[in-house]
Formats: sequence, structure tokens, C-alpha cells
Amino acid sequence: MVLTWPVGIGRTTQRDQASGHSRRKLLSAGALLVLGGAVTPLTGCDLFDRDDQPAPPPDPLRPMVDESLALAAAYRASATAHPELADRLDPIAETHTAHATELARVIGVTVPSAASAAGALIGGVSGAAAGLGGRWGRWIDTTLMRFIDMLLAMPSLLLAVSIAALPGASLPTVMIAVGVVSVPVVARL
Repeated sequence: MVLTWPVGIGRTTQRDQASGHSRRKLLSAGALLVLGGAVTPLTGCDLFDRDDQPAPPPDPLRPMVDESLALAAAYRASATAHPELADRLDPIAETHTAHATELARVIGVTVPSAASAAGALIGGVSGAAAGLGGRWGRWIDTTLMRFIDMLLAMPSLLLAVSIAALPGASLPTVMIAVGVVSVPVVARL
């Protein structure tokens, strides 16, 4: 049963029986919800963002590689300026270049490989435990995935800096920090 209520002089509007709201208010609220639902995805796609993209965070290991390459360039410049010292300075320059290459190789191959292997192991154990079922299987799966969710919830840069700061800044510590930050992404696949 629809009731009519006088609104103003000579006007009546229909009200919903259960809630008592008028159709006009319900339609305007629905239109606002639809408009909000249509505009909300546009705000996340940088359509309304006029700011330039922020610069990516600096690579913490880049100064070590740059320093090795700068030393190699300095030794080469000295060897060119003093040809009589070239026999002694060229091997030093080559050693510094090899050191920079080794750093880049170790960082570029070891960290992603170890992070992928650890993430695949955690994800595989969690999936196998969930597949086996039972109380313990579900418990193992839930525990591992909540730990992974906790790591994913923290900002990556903050987590890497906190891990690297615990024992002191060194190449292995930074590699472990970058690896730990990369593990959850692979484990959730």
C-alpha cells in the first residue's frame, strides 16, 4: 500500500511504505551512488593527476658500482697521462671494472633467483598443506599466508631499509633485505 503525504501546497508525493522515504530522494541517492561508482575508477588512473611521476627510489647498491667504475676510470686516466706507469695501473683499473661487473652480476642474478626459489617454496608448502586438508593442513596454510600478507602490507622500501639496518649496512645484508621484500610477491602467485 502506497501512502501519499501532502508536501507544500497542493502537492503530494509517494512514499515508500517500509522506509518512509520519497521516491525523489531514493532516486537522487541512487543517482549519486551510480555517479560515484562511475567516477571512482577514474580517480585511480591518473586522469585527474597533473603532477609529474615521482622519481624512483635510488638504488642502494648503485654507489658501490659507481665508485668502482670511477676508480677504474681514474686509474685509466692516470695510465694515459703517465705511459711509464701503464703496466702497473692497467691491471688495477681492470680489477675495479671486474669488481663492478661482479657486483652487478651477483645482485642481478642471485637476489631474484633466491627470492623466487624461497617464494615458490613457501607458496608450494602452503598449497600442498591446503590441498591435503585436515585441521593441520588448513592451519599451516593459514599461518604461512597470514605471514606473507603481513609482509605484503608493509611498504617495500621501509621493510628493506629496516631489515638492512638491523645487522649493519653491507652488501650481503642489502641483498637479504631485497630478497625478503621480493619473496611475498612470488609466494602469493
